[in-house]
Amino acid sequence: MNSAILALEDGAVFEGRSFGAPSERSGEVVFNTALTGYQEVFTDPSYSGQIVILTNPQIGNYGTAEADNESARPYIEGLVVREFSPIASNWRSDTEAGAFLARHGVPIVSGLDTRALVRHLRTRGVMRGVLSAVESDARALVEKARGIPSMVGLDLASRVSTPERYEWTEGVDACSPSEGLAPAPEPRLHVVAYDFGIKRNILRRLRQVGCRVTVVPALTSAEDVLALGPDGVFLSNGPGDPEPLRPQVANIRKLIGRVPVFGICLGHQLLGLAVGGKTYKLKFGHRGANHPVRNEITSKVEITSHNHGFAVDPESLDANEIEITHLNLNDGTLEGFRHRNHPAFCVQYHPEAAPGPHDSHYLFDDFVKLMGER
Repeated sequence: MNSAILALEDGAVFEGRSFGAPSERSGEVVFNTALTGYQEVFTDPSYSGQIVILTNPQIGNYGTAEADNESARPYIEGLVVREFSPIASNWRSDTEAGAFLARHGVPIVSGLDTRALVRHLRTRGVMRGVLSAVESDARALVEKARGIPSMVGLDLASRVSTPERYEWTEGVDACSPSEGLAPAPEPRLHVVAYDFGIKRNILRRLRQVGCRVTVVPALTSAEDVLALGPDGVFLSNGPGDPEPLRPQVANIRKLIGRVPVFGICLGHQLLGLAVGGKTYKLKFGHRGANHPVRNEITSKVEITSHNHGFAVDPESLDANEIEITHLNLNDGTLEGFRHRNHPAFCVQYHPEAAPGPHDSHYLFDDFVKLMGER
């Protein structure tokens, strides 16, 4: 078994065994606390530019299944785990997890003390790093890590967005036929979805609640979106810093009040900027499938799936126009808001449950209701 090294910009070095591709990748080093759903993490475009640590002690044991991909390929730069399983035990598995990542050139380092590594990042904050299965000079890797561009100020959404418009027709029932889900109903409403790094299960959820879905590139103008005659506009998740996405924010600002708007994750942050708010970078972010969020309208607590390193500053929002709807119970981070005067709302977390619990599926029904009330 070959060795691999994870080197951080602060000089910390962690050594382990190499799986996946014998390659070298760099990026922001982050951690995810979900117990399942590693394939959805691999293929979520929101992880573009990031090396991901998974805190669940064993990864790879149920392989990968094509139907569970959130996009056409993995977007993580590298994977860090305590123990990696080279075999898969799952009747749905198409490919072993190591082979799946190796096919796309993604390196894996296993055998690290991930608990110590995560505690280090919680104390110091997420930082730049290099994961290498080809270089043994740790000092050289630390210097490479220090030369990586910071995530702050980085526009990654434009890189991962679709280059051209397309229609999405698949519902959740097509992804999980064994669950006996009802077929997606005939579309009653037309949703235009901005792709800033959109996950497939979001599209499936929109289709499952009776929407015809047209996906458009991140820089599509508001005028071109309105020309498609949408009943509503969806703002997707995506990677990177929302602040550099000024053209996208300008387009969203033009759409507010013209058509119902629903945003998730990066879409939440962009809607926040469009209504005059500000965003900031979290010390180590929220990534996992077990985050408690309180719905401020109903007072109910939802267990939710998260993947964000930036957040909207609630103090920057005009209380006369914006109503806070969701707060994170771990640290008080803003997790959702709605416009008081226009049909527009958003959440920072992921209600599509891929991976994650189903507590927040109702938000897709809320969007349908909002569009139907026009």
